[in-house]
Amino acid sequence: MTEYFEVHARDAAARRGEVRLAEPLGTPALVDDVLEDAGSRWHAAREMPDGEEGALTVLPHRALPPGTEQPVAEAFSPEYPDVDVPSAAVVSPATADDHGTDAYVLAGAPGYVGHAEAFVEAVVGVREAIPDDTALYLSGVATPANAATLVYAGVDLLDEKRARARGLEGFYLTTDGEAFLEDLEELPCACEACRGPVAEFSRADCADHNANLLRAELTRVRKRVADGRLRDYVEGQARQEAWLTATLRRLDQQYGYLEARTPVFRREELLASTDDALRRVEIQRFADRVTTRYRRRLDAPLVLLPCSARKPYSDSQSHEQFNRAVQWRGHVVSMTSPIGVVPNELETTYPAQHYDSVVTGRWTETEIEFVASVLERYLQRADYDRHVAHVPPEGYRDICERVEDSIGVEFEYTVEDHPTTEASLSNLDAALDGLDSYYKSEREAATVRAIADFQFGPGAGDEVFGPDARTEGRYPKLRVTEDGEQLATMVPQYGTLSLTPAGGRAWRDSDAPTKTVEIDDFVPSGSVLAPGVLDADASIRPGDEVVVEGPEAFAVGRATCHGEAMVESSRGIVVDVRHCEER
Repeated sequence: MTEYFEVHARDAAARRGEVRLAEPLGTPALVDDVLEDAGSRWHAAREMPDGEEGALTVLPHRALPPGTEQPVAEAFSPEYPDVDVPSAAVVSPATADDHGTDAYVLAGAPGYVGHAEAFVEAVVGVREAIPDDTALYLSGVATPANAATLVYAGVDLLDEKRARARGLEGFYLTTDGEAFLEDLEELPCACEACRGPVAEFSRADCADHNANLLRAELTRVRKRVADGRLRDYVEGQARQEAWLTATLRRLDQQYGYLEARTPVFRREELLASTDDALRRVEIQRFADRVTTRYRRRLDAPLVLLPCSARKPYSDSQSHEQFNRAVQWRGHVVSMTSPIGVVPNELETTYPAQHYDSVVTGRWTETEIEFVASVLERYLQRADYDRHVAHVPPEGYRDICERVEDSIGVEFEYTVEDHPTTEASLSNLDAALDGLDSYYKSEREAATVRAIADFQFGPGAGDEVFGPDARTEGRYPKLRVTEDGEQLATMVPQYGTLSLTPAGGRAWRDSDAPTKTVEIDDFVPSGSVLAPGVLDADASIRPGDEVVVEGPEAFAVGRATCHGEAMVESSRGIVVDVRHCEER
């Protein structure tokens, strides 16, 4: 159980936290000034240090190099006694476990630099083996160019060693690489070390500059983590070195590791500026839920539309024109990169109304392949009788034709030149001629039930909201009531549902998969702290709606971290409670 480290904010595997020393250290951070190393036990017997409150003490250890065989690692598995001061244990991927310390040092970390596969396996393996509320420290690896990627992978603590060593070797580091000091005609930095003439700039000055720039970069990274925007930044930074690009893509292949730690919604816009954005957890999760959880409830032909720059799509001028032609006679689904397909009921659900993408008028092959795969999976499950495609010829129709060839559906194309021309809109109207419009109450009921399916799990819309449930209010600020009691409210900013205690009980008593946090015998006031958690569903994700139950209380609220972290952590808020009832 950690006593001297606490996580305050999370952005996927990256965290902002605090090493609780005599002078607290905000993380991710450099530890050069606060680290005390008790030494290696390979060379001599080491006594356990007394330690101090103002330093993080690395306990006596036997570090193992990368690639050590499992039997050897097990033979030298470390044993760390309990100490009453901030402490760190040295571990390898083979020996990582809960040793009761506040931080863990990855042995042989410099050996992983430049080797994306080994680096990702080591960091993910250690991070998943140690308690969630402990810090991970990699020594001798950080530079201004790679710090953001290291933090994105789950590293909390770094040092200046590599940056300073490169400076003493004559390498001037920047956030986009390095240059030979002798090749510089001027210094592209205004830090204190770079203020003198370039002719007088020594290698010692270069080392100071490298360390200064690394500190500045971590300041930028901390802000990005706090804002939930680190991924956007990493996609650019990872381009600076080939092994960092490979590391980012290897991390994306560790979907379970990142998905568990990625919030279900964010306040900030999701920027999709590269093909790597298609592999983001938020994009993949939305596509997965639309094709496995969502179920259409409106009995009408599919009307496939292009996306719009304005979001939600129905607020855009183009979609207003489309909707006047459709007149609620078809089920509207928007097709877009990087999201895939967006049924009208989910147009406000994160990230459908929270993304911005690069529009050039031409789709990349990666975009076409991804959106086509999502559309194919969606249509196989949705089972429409007719498929009307009101989409432009460029890109969109290529996707439709690819899906036609793949699963044998037939689209009725209604666009002659551009989707908003009079002729094209007339074709769309004519394609739906003779069909009845569905009622507003049907649309709203389908919306809240579809969001429940998407948010809580397959079938939740009908399990949590019974046949007598009704919607009130004006879209998108809908309320769900049953027998005069309010069950939930639609949150238009994120397209999610917030439950009342009655809604929480309906969810708990249904057959839908419930996300429950079990607490000790106390009544939460505003939040649930980690020490009070007895158990939590492993399926809980940051931002999830959860039911909180204990001997003294029943509550509903939103999770601040994933379920395993709730159980493993010994400090910090794990649930923001919205409603609480004393038993």
